[in-house]
Amino acid sequence: MTVSSTSTLLSPIVAATLILTGPLAAEAATAHPTTRDAPRTASGAALSGARDAPTSADTGGVVRQSGPDGAERQSVLDYWTTERMRTARPLSPVTRGTPPGPGSPRRDTRGAPRSVTGHQSTGQRWTSGGAVTRTTGRVFLTVDGRDLTCSATVIPAENRDTVITAGHCLKDGTGSWASNWTFVPGYDDGEAPYGRYVARETLVPEQWSTEADDSFDFGMAVLHTSDSDDHVQDRTGAQRIAFGESPGQWTYAFGYPSTGGFEGRGLRYCSGRPEADQRGTTASGMPCDMTEGSSGGPWLTDFDPSSGKGTVTSVISFKYADDSSVQYGTRLGDEANRLYERATGL
Repeated sequence: MTVSSTSTLLSPIVAATLILTGPLAAEAATAHPTTRDAPRTASGAALSGARDAPTSADTGGVVRQSGPDGAERQSVLDYWTTERMRTARPLSPVTRGTPPGPGSPRRDTRGAPRSVTGHQSTGQRWTSGGAVTRTTGRVFLTVDGRDLTCSATVIPAENRDTVITAGHCLKDGTGSWASNWTFVPGYDDGEAPYGRYVARETLVPEQWSTEADDSFDFGMAVLHTSDSDDHVQDRTGAQRIAFGESPGQWTYAFGYPSTGGFEGRGLRYCSGRPEADQRGTTASGMPCDMTEGSSGGPWLTDFDPSSGKGTVTSVISFKYADDSSVQYGTRLGDEANRLYERATGL
């Protein structure tokens, strides 16, 4: 999660104009959303965690970085000791002290559905189980020598190895790529019940890599098999993903917040009805108290609390520094669809 700022940028991780959050913004070009709900076929100094090969710009506005190869995977897993994971910090926010503008999104609870706890959730622990506790996980990564945390979720892919997260959880805007990138699905107070998975490829939109444009703060990682040689999707299943959706549907956001009273030990959630950002991005926002560390976690629509299944329509991306009560997420449009097509075929 990052904090939005239009002036002084204090974060060494994300030189962006925003801070935390989640789903799709509203753009009128959403007449024909696309949904994917199944794969097409059945110790010492920080490691680099990424190859020295230069970043490649794929066709279609996708920027890609190769991670460690199979032989190097174990070195990354060895790097993430229990102590390193415990002390890893969430991404630092950017701050801005301006008062909320007249166009700031407002909470709208008129006729709002209720969450499984009987009220709108703004960061409670998720205790209802289901698929979301397997497909959502905590991410551990290193940027410029600092060990950090984010969140991510498994999405359907032919390679059975693909997760979606925030762009700033993969690359520091126009700056460094993350290294030692490791996904732990179902993370629960230090436990890794479904294994640990090191990224072999990371991908972000060109607009994020070259401009740190907050409207494109999303990305995907393609993972090696786990330390027990399992594909992540085979162990956890996957959440559906949709592109071109409009805001307004009741949405659940999941992640591992790690500051402001949260410790990142277990899966937390918010629920609400997103509204389009009025401050210049294509993101949408909804009330949520989750903090940094939840960045990259999924926003799920059509979510069934009994099964824990839904459709990814955005990822937690930022909050404005002058309004920590609302979290935002970038719209997953055509650029996200192209990135998905590229990632799932690797």
